[in-house]
Amino acid sequence: MSNKLFNFTLHSNPLDLDVIRGILTRLEDTIIFALIERAQFAHNPKAYERGAFQELKDIGFDKSWLEWFLKETESFQAKARRFTSLDEYPFTPIAELPAPVLKSVPYPEVLYPNKVNVNPSIYSFYVRHIVPRITRQATLTLSALKRAKGVKGDDEYEDDGNYGSAATIDVEVLQAISKRVHYGKFVSESKFIDNPAAFVPHILKPNREALEALITKPEVERKLLQRLRKKALVYAQDFAPDGEPRGDAAKIDVDGVVELYESYIIPLTKEVEVDYLLARLDGLSQQQIDDLAKGKAAINGIADRK
Repeated sequence: MSNKLFNFTLHSNPLDLDVIRGILTRLEDTIIFALIERAQFAHNPKAYERGAFQELKDIGFDKSWLEWFLKETESFQAKARRFTSLDEYPFTPIAELPAPVLKSVPYPEVLYPNKVNVNPSIYSFYVRHIVPRITRQATLTLSALKRAKGVKGDDEYEDDGNYGSAATIDVEVLQAISKRVHYGKFVSESKFIDNPAAFVPHILKPNREALEALITKPEVERKLLQRLRKKALVYAQDFAPDGEPRGDAAKIDVDGVVELYESYIIPLTKEVEVDYLLARLDGLSQQQIDDLAKGKAAINGIADRK
C-alpha cells in the first residue's frame, strides 16, 4: 500500500490509484473505530424518528433528532468550507447550509462535472440496518438492567437516552461512509482517462452491466473483506495495561462490520462509479467523443470537456 499523503493541495496527481487506495484503506480504520464507539450505546430508535422530539418541533424542525444534529454540525462545517472539497458531500441539502467564511481553496479540477450523490441511500441503510445491528448487544444489556428495576415489556428495550452522544458518533460514521463511497468517482475517472476507448461504447449505449464489469475486481474485493475482518477482530478487542489482549468478548459485531462493506458500501460505491461514468460524456462534442473512442485520453481528468 502506498504511504503517500492524500492532500489535494500537496499531491501532484489526485487520480493516482495507489493514492486513492491508500485513503480508502485509512477510511476503513475510521469507519471501524466509529462503529465501535457507536456500539457502546443502545439503539435509541427515537433519535431516528421524524417528529419524535417536541423540543425540535418547538423550534420549527419537524425531522428527526439525527437530521437536526447533521444540519447543525454541517452548518458549522460549511462555514469552515468543508463541502468545497472534492471529496465531501453534506447530508443536509447544500441550499440549506451557510456560505463558507473563508475563500475556497483552489483545488485542481480532476473530476468531470456531475450531480451524483447517494447520501440519501447511505443515510437510509445506516439508520435502518446498520445501527440496529451494531447496537444489539448494548440494547440487550440495557433491557436486562431495566428488567432488574421492574421495567417490563417494550419499555425495557432500545432507549438509553444518550441521544447526543450517539448522534455525535452517527455523524462521524455517516460522513466517513459518504467519503468512502463517493471516492468511487476518483476511481472511475482514473480508469476512464487511462483507457477511454474501453468505456465510451458502453456509456453511449448505455450499458451499466458492461461498465460495472470494467471497474469490478473480484480479487481486490475479496482481499478487502479479508483485511476488514482482520482489522475489526483486532480493533474490537480489549487490551490489558501491558498491551496484551484480554480475551473478552468483542466490542462490536465483527460480522456486522463485514456485512456493512459487503452488502452496502461496496455495491453502493459501484453504483457511484457507474453513474459517474454514465455522465462522463455529457456536454462533449461528437469530435471529442470520437477522439476518446479512439483512445485519445485527455492530459488530465477534465481537459477534454473544454
